[in-house]
Amino acid sequence: AQMSQGFTLQQPQAKVPVAVGKTLTLNCIASGIAGPGPVMWLKGWGSGNKTVYDPNIKDPSSRVTLAVPESDIDFTIRIRNFQPDDVGTYYCVKFVKGSAGADEVFKRGDGTEVSVQEAALVPGMVAAAVVLCFVLLLLGFFVALCMYRRKHQGGVGSPCPARTVAMGSFSSVPLQCCAGTPGTPSEVLDAESSHLPNQQNSQEENSIHYADLQPLPLAPRRGRSPGTAPTEYASLRVAAK
Repeated sequence: AQMSQGFTLQQPQAKVPVAVGKTLTLNCIASGIAGPGPVMWLKGWGSGNKTVYDPNIKDPSSRVTLAVPESDIDFTIRIRNFQPDDVGTYYCVKFVKGSAGADEVFKRGDGTEVSVQEAALVPGMVAAAVVLCFVLLLLGFFVALCMYRRKHQGGVGSPCPARTVAMGSFSSVPLQCCAGTPGTPSEVLDAESSHLPNQQNSQEENSIHYADLQPLPLAPRRGRSPGTAPTEYASLRVAAK
């Protein structure tokens, strides 16, 4: 009992978050003098505890190893490939030989609470996500713009079928749609529209004007040269659809 006075186990880590798959390091430093017996690591305390490290058990496949082998004061351990099942509170415990020769608990540390660390977003991943969102937003804007233009332009510019209009005694006249772009008057297919009687001064948009010159039957009229055929204009205006 005199040899065991002043013995302590220090666990400086109160809480340790660890990412899955990483290595967990649990620190334990002993000071003072104690009787013979091992220093072990236990997960949990009481009847439900589990031995994590026992120096008397040599298992090469174990995930738990001493950080400083053969040390009398540093009992830090490392647990490779940390898993969610490893979550819990770990205690560094000093055992001594009892009167019956069995190991008995002599001193323990304050314990270290181990939890799973949430995966943090890498700055590069955040930047890539921002760029991707911007590109998708820009693409959506252009698609919406194209759909808006198509909706308002409609079928402008598409060819119209030719139409035939009968004009009294004159022969049928084929009419071809020549509508222009929005806001621009259609072409006027009249070579001599300035000479037509009762013609409107202003031409309406998207309208077609056609003038046909046909000879009339010969009739004598004063002041004309022999052999000259009188003529008459026929004017037709059709609204383009």
